[in-house]
Amino acid sequence: MKRWVKWAVPVVVVVLVGGFVARALSARKQQQAALGTARAPAALELAPGDLLVLHPQPFARTLAVSGGLKAVNSAVVRAKVAAEVKSLTVREGDSVKAGQVIGQLDTTEVDWRLRQAEQNAASARGQLDIARRTLENNKALVAQGFISSTGLETSVSNEATANANYLAAAAAVELARKARTDTQLLAPIAGIVSVRAAQPGERVAVDARLVEVVDLSRIELEAAIAPEDVGAVQVGQAATLQVDGLAAPAQAKVVRINPSTQAGTRAVMVYLELLPQPGLRQGLFARGAIELERKTALAVPAGTVRVDQARPYVLAVVDGVVRQRSVTLGGRGSIAGSLERDSQVELAAGVADGATLLRSTVGQVRDGTAVRLAAPASAADPASAAAGR
Repeated sequence: MKRWVKWAVPVVVVVLVGGFVARALSARKQQQAALGTARAPAALELAPGDLLVLHPQPFARTLAVSGGLKAVNSAVVRAKVAAEVKSLTVREGDSVKAGQVIGQLDTTEVDWRLRQAEQNAASARGQLDIARRTLENNKALVAQGFISSTGLETSVSNEATANANYLAAAAAVELARKARTDTQLLAPIAGIVSVRAAQPGERVAVDARLVEVVDLSRIELEAAIAPEDVGAVQVGQAATLQVDGLAAPAQAKVVRINPSTQAGTRAVMVYLELLPQPGLRQGLFARGAIELERKTALAVPAGTVRVDQARPYVLAVVDGVVRQRSVTLGGRGSIAGSLERDSQVELAAGVADGATLLRSTVGQVRDGTAVRLAAPASAADPASAAAGR
């Protein structure tokens, strides 16, 4: 009996210890399971504006352009004679008509030059008359045999020389009269004075710049286009521009394409004529886009496409889980005439119609993240509302 007790006691102790150990291990497993459940990430809550459902829509492939505005017709009034500015009746902002007198140069010097030229012409005319009378007399003497034919040839040569001198003097008179006329300053075109570069009393040289006139009825945008893009630009294509200082967008169309490239940059100048609109001024800066092609396509805001990896991709929501989808990009453009530069990008492949994508407002989200749409705010409980009263 004593021998059985000796063996039974250790066995009971071992059983009890094993039970305590098993119970502790079970409790620990339950605790770890509870901690694992607590640490499991919750689903990312999204607002309705964070999601984008793809549908085909009118897509305009565009080419961004920018540059300064310039008047198609402009003219500079320059001094055609060296003289003192006697009067200048227009200033910046004044409207002028074609042929309108806008100033006068001093005529003292040109008047004296005209008189001098007229006196020289009168003298040459007198010499010509003498030469002609001498020639007529010598012709009669040769017929009567009083002088030789050699003397007659000399008279003919003298008469021709006198005639040439007279013609030269007459031309000098006409030039002097033209210089007298050029002292009157006329507006070459109808428009608005943009620059007044001289003041009365100032002496100006020949070809000095006095007044500049611009015609604002026709305004163009001069845009430099890269050589690889100019092939898609054609005369007649429409464009939408945003001009500095104007709230409303300006409509334009391509009217000319320069056949030569710019030295250094190799860019090609393209000229877009703007439709008449109040507020357009020469020198204003404009930016916008030329519509190259219009079609129906799957297009998304440019920020929706992620480019932090080797290939561009989008984040699609499939059965409540974010899935990364590689995409093939098409052209850039806009939807419904948007003025935002490259605001939309075409998805040529990788996603289908009806797919739900995450917008750029969500930020970076890992592939496989669970998401759910935030529930709309519900109306207050009537009982709670009554209690609050």
